[in-house]
Amino acid sequence: MRTVKGLLGCLLALPLLVSAEEIGEVSTVFKWVGPNDKIVVEAFDDPKVEGVTCYLSRAKTGGVKGGLGLAEDRAEASIACRQVGAIRFSGKLEDGEEVFKERTSLVFKTMQVVRFFDEKRNTLVYLVYSDRIIEGSPQNAVTAIPILPWAGQ
Repeated sequence: MRTVKGLLGCLLALPLLVSAEEIGEVSTVFKWVGPNDKIVVEAFDDPKVEGVTCYLSRAKTGGVKGGLGLAEDRAEASIACRQVGAIRFSGKLEDGEEVFKERTSLVFKTMQVVRFFDEKRNTLVYLVYSDRIIEGSPQNAVTAIPILPWAGQ
């Protein structure tokens, strides 16, 4: 019981990040055994910026290893964030703040989305990239949302 309480305490201490909702997927490579390689499209809302939704597409490795969660997914990803309502901040925004993170290999590799606020241009900028404990990847994608008035605001 003591171990369970300690584990729960650790989990509550972790920063709250958003989980993505899968919008759809397409198969890219047929595999005889296990799931096919595919591209998945996911959506998530920025936890600190109401009125912003980001859409992320990324490769997901199939086969036996992919089906068991042991494969390492490719570093390529694409992102498009859009204003979907009145934009309101629910806290102080930190440049480079992580808004989404997902494991893309069993242990060492993750894909992250970070946010920047370009105050001069009144624009939110989102960057997606992949990193690895030893060596990250320079492949990345960026999207920007000018903060505009929303109807009925």
